[in-house]
Amino acid sequence: MSVFSTLDLVLEGLMRRYRERVPDVQRVFDTMMAEGMITDPLEIENDHIAFRSLGVPFLGISSLEKIFLALGYVKRDYYYFPEKKLDAYWYAPPAPSYPRIFLSQLRVQDLSPRAQEIIAHYTKDIHADPTDQLDLKDGVALDAFLHSGLWPLPTLSDHETLAAESEYAAWVIYNRYYLNHFTVSVHNLPEGYNTIAAFNRCLIAHGFRLNDAGGQIKQSPDGLLLQSSTVAGLIEACFAGGEKKSIAGSYVEFAERKVLPAYAHLPVAAIGRFHRREGFEAANADKIFESTYRSQTALDS
Repeated sequence: MSVFSTLDLVLEGLMRRYRERVPDVQRVFDTMMAEGMITDPLEIENDHIAFRSLGVPFLGISSLEKIFLALGYVKRDYYYFPEKKLDAYWYAPPAPSYPRIFLSQLRVQDLSPRAQEIIAHYTKDIHADPTDQLDLKDGVALDAFLHSGLWPLPTLSDHETLAAESEYAAWVIYNRYYLNHFTVSVHNLPEGYNTIAAFNRCLIAHGFRLNDAGGQIKQSPDGLLLQSSTVAGLIEACFAGGEKKSIAGSYVEFAERKVLPAYAHLPVAAIGRFHRREGFEAANADKIFESTYRSQTALDS
Protein backbone atom coordinates (compact mmCIF):
# COMPACT_ATOMS: atom_id res chain seq x y z
CA MET A 1 0.00 0.00 0.00
CA SER A 2 1.35 3.44 -0.93
CA VAL A 3 1.89 6.23 1.59
CA PHE A 4 -0.97 8.16 0.03
CA SER A 5 -3.34 5.18 0.30
CA THR A 6 -2.41 4.76 3.96
CA LEU A 7 -2.88 8.47 4.60
CA ASP A 8 -6.27 8.37 2.85
CA LEU A 9 -7.37 5.56 5.19
CA VAL A 10 -6.21 7.43 8.29
CA LEU A 11 -7.89 10.70 7.29
CA GLU A 12 -11.11 8.95 6.30
CA GLY A 13 -11.25 7.22 9.68
CA LEU A 14 -10.57 10.44 11.55
CA MET A 15 -13.22 12.38 9.65
CA ARG A 16 -15.83 9.62 9.90
CA ARG A 17 -15.63 9.47 13.68
CA TYR A 18 -15.34 13.24 13.94
CA ARG A 19 -18.57 13.71 11.96
CA GLU A 20 -20.32 11.12 14.12
CA ARG A 21 -19.18 12.76 17.35
CA VAL A 22 -19.52 16.45 16.45
CA PRO A 23 -23.00 17.36 15.15
CA ASP A 24 -21.81 20.82 14.07
CA VAL A 25 -19.72 19.22 11.32
CA GLN A 26 -22.77 17.96 9.43
CA ARG A 27 -24.63 21.19 10.22
CA VAL A 28 -21.80 23.19 8.62
CA PHE A 29 -21.85 20.92 5.57
CA ASP A 30 -25.65 21.16 5.28
CA THR A 31 -25.49 24.96 5.57
CA MET A 32 -22.83 25.19 2.88
CA MET A 33 -24.90 23.03 0.54
CA ALA A 34 -28.12 24.92 1.30
CA GLU A 35 -26.36 28.20 0.46
CA GLY A 36 -24.98 26.79 -2.79
CA MET A 37 -21.33 27.02 -1.74
CA ILE A 38 -20.80 23.33 -2.46
CA THR A 39 -22.80 20.42 -3.83
CA ASP A 40 -20.92 17.79 -1.82
CA PRO A 41 -18.73 17.97 1.34
CA LEU A 42 -15.91 16.31 -0.62
CA GLU A 43 -15.48 19.63 -2.44
CA ILE A 44 -14.30 21.33 0.76
CA GLU A 45 -10.58 21.96 1.06
CA ASN A 46 -9.44 20.90 4.54
CA ASP A 47 -6.91 23.54 5.60
CA HIS A 48 -5.65 21.60 8.63
CA ILE A 49 -6.56 19.16 11.35
CA ALA A 50 -5.37 19.35 14.95
CA PHE A 51 -4.59 17.02 17.82
CA ARG A 52 -3.95 17.69 21.50
CA SER A 53 -1.62 15.60 23.65
CA LEU A 54 0.18 15.29 26.98
CA GLY A 55 3.87 16.18 27.24
CA VAL A 56 4.94 13.20 29.33
CA PRO A 57 7.53 10.48 28.63
CA PHE A 58 6.59 8.23 25.67
CA LEU A 59 3.62 10.40 24.66
CA GLY A 60 3.10 13.92 23.32
CA ILE A 61 4.35 15.41 20.09
CA SER A 62 7.51 13.28 19.87
CA SER A 63 5.33 10.17 19.80
CA LEU A 64 2.34 11.32 17.78
CA GLU A 65 4.39 13.00 15.07
CA LYS A 66 5.98 9.66 14.10
CA ILE A 67 2.71 8.65 12.45
CA PHE A 68 2.54 11.72 10.26
CA LEU A 69 6.25 11.90 9.47
CA ALA A 70 5.99 8.31 8.22
CA LEU A 71 3.09 9.40 6.02
CA GLY A 72 5.17 12.05 4.29
CA TYR A 73 4.55 15.13 6.42
CA VAL A 74 7.39 17.59 7.05
CA LYS A 75 7.87 19.23 10.46
CA ARG A 76 7.79 23.01 10.28
CA ASP A 77 7.48 25.89 12.78
CA TYR A 78 7.43 25.69 16.58
CA TYR A 79 4.95 27.64 18.72
CA TYR A 80 4.91 28.32 22.46
CA PHE A 81 1.85 29.31 24.45
CA PRO A 82 3.09 30.44 27.88
CA GLU A 83 -0.29 31.25 29.43
CA LYS A 84 -1.82 27.92 28.41
CA LYS A 85 1.43 26.03 29.07
CA LEU A 86 1.56 24.46 25.62
CA ASP A 87 4.08 23.63 22.91
CA ALA A 88 3.08 23.05 19.28
CA TYR A 89 4.38 22.38 15.78
CA TRP A 90 2.74 22.32 12.40
CA TYR A 91 3.49 19.85 9.64
CA ALA A 92 3.32 20.39 5.89
CA PRO A 93 1.52 17.68 3.92
CA PRO A 94 3.11 15.42 1.27
CA ALA A 95 0.84 16.89 -1.43
CA PRO A 96 -1.32 20.06 -1.67
CA SER A 97 -4.54 18.05 -1.63
CA TYR A 98 -3.92 16.96 1.98
CA PRO A 99 -4.49 19.01 5.14
CA ARG A 100 -1.74 20.51 7.23
CA ILE A 101 -1.34 18.96 10.69
CA PHE A 102 -1.17 20.97 13.92
CA LEU A 103 0.09 19.06 16.98
CA SER A 104 0.11 20.57 20.45
CA GLN A 105 1.06 19.22 23.84
CA LEU A 106 0.61 20.23 27.44
CA ARG A 107 3.78 21.23 29.28
CA VAL A 108 2.91 18.98 32.21
CA GLN A 109 6.08 19.98 34.06
CA ASP A 110 4.73 23.55 34.29
CA LEU A 111 1.57 22.52 36.14
CA SER A 112 1.03 22.37 39.90
CA PRO A 113 2.27 19.28 41.79
CA ARG A 114 -1.34 18.10 42.23
CA ALA A 115 -2.12 18.33 38.49
CA GLN A 116 1.14 16.55 37.64
CA GLU A 117 0.26 13.83 40.15
CA ILE A 118 -3.15 13.25 38.53
CA ILE A 119 -1.70 13.01 35.03
CA ALA A 120 1.11 10.72 36.23
CA HIS A 121 -1.48 8.44 37.84
CA TYR A 122 -3.24 7.84 34.51
CA THR A 123 -0.11 7.51 32.38
CA LYS A 124 2.07 5.56 34.83
CA ASP A 125 1.64 2.24 32.99
CA ILE A 126 2.99 3.60 29.71
CA HIS A 127 6.62 2.49 29.73
CA ALA A 128 7.38 2.72 26.00
CA ASP A 129 6.29 4.82 23.07
CA PRO A 130 3.08 3.12 21.83
CA THR A 131 3.67 4.27 18.25
CA ASP A 132 6.85 2.15 18.18
CA GLN A 133 4.60 -0.92 18.31
CA LEU A 134 2.65 0.15 15.21
CA ASP A 135 3.12 -0.76 11.59
CA LEU A 136 3.24 2.79 10.25
CA LYS A 137 2.25 1.52 6.80
CA ASP A 138 -0.98 -0.05 8.08
CA GLY A 139 -3.73 2.54 7.72
CA VAL A 140 -6.31 0.44 9.56
CA ALA A 141 -4.00 -0.01 12.55
CA LEU A 142 -3.14 3.70 12.63
CA ASP A 143 -6.81 4.65 12.49
CA ALA A 144 -7.60 2.28 15.37
CA PHE A 145 -4.69 3.64 17.42
CA LEU A 146 -5.81 7.25 17.04
CA HIS A 147 -9.19 6.28 18.49
CA SER A 148 -7.96 4.06 21.30
CA GLY A 149 -7.65 4.78 25.01
CA LEU A 150 -3.99 4.92 25.95
CA TRP A 151 -4.83 5.37 29.64
CA PRO A 152 -7.83 4.61 31.89
CA LEU A 153 -10.92 6.78 31.98
CA PRO A 154 -10.49 9.56 34.54
CA THR A 155 -12.78 10.07 37.49
CA LEU A 156 -15.06 13.08 37.36
CA SER A 157 -13.26 14.47 40.41
CA ASP A 158 -9.85 14.28 38.72
CA HIS A 159 -11.24 15.77 35.53
CA GLU A 160 -12.65 18.74 37.40
CA THR A 161 -9.46 19.25 39.40
CA LEU A 162 -7.49 19.43 36.15
CA ALA A 163 -10.08 21.71 34.54
CA ALA A 164 -9.74 24.21 37.37
CA GLU A 165 -6.07 24.64 36.43
CA SER A 166 -5.87 23.71 32.75
CA GLU A 167 -8.95 23.17 30.61
CA TYR A 168 -6.64 21.80 27.92
CA ALA A 169 -5.42 19.13 30.38
CA ALA A 170 -8.99 18.18 31.28
CA TRP A 171 -9.96 17.93 27.59
CA VAL A 172 -7.05 15.63 26.74
CA ILE A 173 -7.33 13.37 29.79
CA TYR A 174 -10.86 12.44 28.69
CA ASN A 175 -10.80 12.81 24.87
CA ARG A 176 -7.28 11.46 24.22
CA TYR A 177 -6.31 11.72 20.54
CA TYR A 178 -9.80 12.30 19.14
CA LEU A 179 -9.63 14.86 16.36
CA ASN A 180 -9.85 18.28 18.02
CA HIS A 181 -10.97 20.06 14.85
CA PHE A 182 -10.86 20.16 11.09
CA THR A 183 -10.76 23.42 9.15
CA VAL A 184 -12.74 24.67 6.16
CA SER A 185 -10.64 26.73 3.71
CA VAL A 186 -13.07 29.55 3.00
CA HIS A 187 -10.87 31.39 0.46
CA ASN A 188 -11.67 28.75 -2.17
CA LEU A 189 -15.44 29.09 -1.78
CA PRO A 190 -17.63 31.03 -4.26
CA GLU A 191 -17.60 34.80 -4.19
CA GLY A 192 -19.80 36.14 -1.43
CA TYR A 193 -18.65 33.41 0.96
CA ASN A 194 -14.88 33.37 0.38
CA THR A 195 -13.86 35.65 3.25
CA ILE A 196 -14.02 34.90 6.97
CA ALA A 197 -16.23 37.93 7.54
CA ALA A 198 -18.80 36.83 4.95
CA PHE A 199 -18.65 33.19 5.98
CA ASN A 200 -19.13 34.08 9.66
CA ARG A 201 -22.19 36.17 8.82
CA CYS A 202 -23.69 33.18 7.04
CA LEU A 203 -23.00 30.85 9.97
CA ILE A 204 -24.49 33.27 12.49
CA ALA A 205 -27.60 33.67 10.31
CA HIS A 206 -28.00 29.89 10.45
CA GLY A 207 -27.78 29.84 14.25
CA PHE A 208 -24.18 28.84 14.87
CA ARG A 209 -22.34 30.06 17.96
CA LEU A 210 -18.83 31.27 17.20
CA ASN A 211 -15.83 31.52 19.50
CA ASP A 212 -15.54 35.21 20.42
CA ALA A 213 -12.33 35.02 22.48
CA GLY A 214 -10.27 37.91 21.15
CA GLY A 215 -13.08 38.66 18.69
CA GLN A 216 -14.89 36.34 16.31
CA ILE A 217 -12.18 36.87 13.70
CA LYS A 218 -8.60 36.11 14.72
CA GLN A 219 -6.17 37.91 12.38
CA SER A 220 -2.41 37.61 12.04
CA PRO A 221 -0.34 40.83 12.29
CA ASP A 222 0.39 40.70 8.55
CA GLY A 223 -3.36 40.53 7.85
CA LEU A 224 -2.93 37.47 5.64
CA LEU A 225 -4.30 34.71 7.90
CA LEU A 226 -7.80 35.04 9.33
CA GLN A 227 -9.48 32.33 11.40
CA SER A 228 -12.71 31.66 13.27
CA SER A 229 -14.37 28.64 14.82
CA THR A 230 -17.57 27.28 16.26
CA VAL A 231 -17.88 26.78 20.00
CA ALA A 232 -17.35 23.13 20.89
CA GLY A 233 -20.55 21.18 21.26
CA LEU A 234 -21.17 19.28 24.47
CA ILE A 235 -20.87 15.52 24.79
CA GLU A 236 -22.13 13.33 27.60
CA ALA A 237 -18.97 11.99 29.17
CA CYS A 238 -19.03 8.80 31.19
CA PHE A 239 -16.28 8.85 33.79
CA ALA A 240 -14.72 6.06 35.84
CA GLY A 241 -17.26 4.74 38.31
CA GLY A 242 -20.14 5.51 35.97
CA GLU A 243 -20.51 9.21 36.81
CA LYS A 244 -21.71 11.30 33.87
CA LYS A 245 -21.39 14.97 33.00
CA SER A 246 -21.61 17.13 29.88
CA ILE A 247 -18.19 18.37 28.80
CA ALA A 248 -16.78 20.07 25.71
CA GLY A 249 -16.17 17.88 22.69
CA SER A 250 -14.63 19.08 19.41
CA TYR A 251 -15.39 22.00 17.10
CA VAL A 252 -15.07 23.22 13.50
CA GLU A 253 -12.58 25.86 12.40
CA PHE A 254 -12.54 28.15 9.36
CA ALA A 255 -9.49 29.74 7.74
CA GLU A 256 -8.90 32.38 5.10
CA ARG A 257 -5.38 32.50 3.69
CA LYS A 258 -4.89 35.59 1.58
CA VAL A 259 -2.71 35.73 -1.51
CA LEU A 260 0.85 36.83 -0.78
CA PRO A 261 1.70 40.34 -2.09
CA ALA A 262 4.22 38.90 -4.57
CA TYR A 263 1.40 37.02 -6.32
CA ALA A 264 -1.34 39.66 -6.15
CA HIS A 265 -1.15 40.12 -9.93
CA LEU A 266 -2.16 36.53 -10.69
CA PRO A 267 -5.65 35.76 -11.98
CA VAL A 268 -7.85 33.88 -9.52
CA ALA A 269 -7.79 30.71 -11.64
CA ALA A 270 -3.98 30.58 -11.41
CA ILE A 271 -3.76 30.83 -7.62
CA GLY A 272 -2.78 27.68 -5.75
CA ARG A 273 -1.88 26.88 -2.15
CA PHE A 274 1.72 27.94 -2.76
CA HIS A 275 0.62 31.50 -3.53
CA ARG A 276 -1.18 32.01 -0.22
CA ARG A 277 -0.04 32.79 3.30
CA GLU A 278 1.43 29.64 4.84
CA GLY A 279 1.91 28.44 8.40
CA PHE A 280 0.08 29.53 11.53
CA GLU A 281 -0.02 32.42 13.98
CA ALA A 282 0.44 31.80 17.72
CA ALA A 283 -1.86 34.63 18.78
CA ASN A 284 -4.67 33.29 16.56
CA ALA A 285 -4.19 29.71 17.76
CA ASP A 286 -4.10 30.82 21.40
CA LYS A 287 -7.70 32.07 21.13
CA ILE A 288 -8.89 29.21 18.92
CA PHE A 289 -7.83 26.78 21.69
CA GLU A 290 -10.54 28.39 23.84
CA SER A 291 -13.28 26.94 21.62
CA THR A 292 -13.46 24.11 24.18
CA TYR A 293 -13.18 26.35 27.25
CA ARG A 294 -16.00 27.01 29.69
CA SER A 295 -15.89 30.74 28.93
CA GLN A 296 -17.11 29.82 25.44
CA THR A 297 -19.26 26.74 26.02
CA ALA A 298 -21.04 28.38 29.00
CA LEU A 299 -20.54 25.25 31.09
CA ASP A 300 -20.90 25.79 34.81
CA SER A 301 -17.53 26.04 36.49
